This record gives sequence, structure tokens and C-alpha cells, in this order.
Amino acid sequence: MTATLYPACLKVRKALVKHLQFLCLAVLLPQHALFAADKLPIGEFSRDSLEGWEHKSFKGETQYRLQAIDGMTVLTADSHATGSGLFKEQRIDLQQTPFLNWSWRIGKRLAGLDEQSKPGDDYAARVYVVVKGGLAFWQTKAINYVWAGTTKKDSVWPNAFAGDHAMMMALRGPEALPNVWQHEKRDVRADFKRLYAEDISAIDAVAIMTDTDNSNGAVSAVYGDIWFSKD
Repeated sequence: MTATLYPACLKVRKALVKHLQFLCLAVLLPQHALFAADKLPIGEFSRDSLEGWEHKSFKGETQYRLQAIDGMTVLTADSHATGSGLFKEQRIDLQQTPFLNWSWRIGKRLAGLDEQSKPGDDYAARVYVVVKGGLAFWQTKAINYVWAGTTKKDSVWPNAFAGDHAMMMALRGPEALPNVWQHEKRDVRADFKRLYAEDISAIDAVAIMTDTDNSNGAVSAVYGDIWFSKD
């Protein structure tokens, strides 16, 4: 899908592009209606599907592929000094389905990085949720749920490039073993209230990224299905 950026988005400094372009894309793309359901699929990788997902490259291309692993189709990601991600624009009513669910695992952790600095802003795996700011793109907000290599689990901090436009939350840290599946469930509405002191009723996009473009490293990750649920 091709999107024409608003002029305001084009003026964003290059240092912010990696994060804010994901946020701007959520502003630009048409919205899809949310149907009421106890479980709302977002990434149905186990059904061998990437329907609705778009690729965005910031530096090179992380290789994303649907592959069968242990008898189940999953999304694999391989990054070699690259930074690119997949995003899906879909309006999610957090009053109906506030919980974001997914599973993931990494091949190894990115050790030795200061993840709160620009040179260390790389992660083996991350899942974004984005709330648009309309024409006022600077009001767009995101939470990055990350698998951190050095930062302690449950830590929260503003992104080194985007500031508090993109708040980072380490769901897994250096204590988490590689090549072991971890299953996540987040109350997104509660997380936005905690991090932004706002009661957000809906989000506009979900994105995933495995990136090593700042550290020039190499890492791999595997993502299982992604969905929202009522509880």
C-alpha cells in the first residue's frame, strides 16, 4: 500500500525516522472497522498468512519469512546490520478487546548495548502499538514492548530517538533464555494510562521489528500469532 506523507511528517529529523515513520503511517492509512469479538486476530502466522501487513525499511531489510518450526507456521526475522519492520493498520477498540497477546523467542540477545542511547537502540524483537495524533502527527504515541538484551525486565524509558513519542517497555531482559518461547499478555489500555497518563480507548496500528542497524550486529527472532482479546 502506498501512502503519501503529509508535509509535516516529511520535516521530521532523520534521527527520528526509524520510529516516527511507523507512527506517521498510522495517521495516513485508511481505517478498518473493528468487529466485536472476544478474540480479534492481528497476525495469523500459523495460518500461513501475512494479510494486511506492510513492510517498511529504514536501513536495509530485515528478512521476514513464514516458516514451519516444530510443526507450526511462524514468522521468522533475521537482521544483519539492518532495520526494517512490518506494520498492520487496524483500529482496535480497547474497550472491547484491551489485551494484546503474542508469543516470541530470540536466537540470542544483543549484549553490551546501552539500549537507552541512540547507538544501542536495537532489539532482537519488539512489538509496537500505535495511537495516531491525526494531522497533529507530533501527538502520535506508541508503546514498544521489547525483548531487551541488557536492560532489566519491567524497565520503562523514552526512546532515544523519538523521546516520549515512543515509550519502551522491557518485557524480557538478559535473564530470559534464548531459543525458548515466551508468551505475553498486556493490558494495552492500562499500559497507556500508566505511561502517558491518558485513558486511550483505541489504537490504530500494530508493528513488529527486529533490528540491528545502529549497532551493526546480527540477530534472529521468531514471532507467533498476535491477537487482541476481551480478557
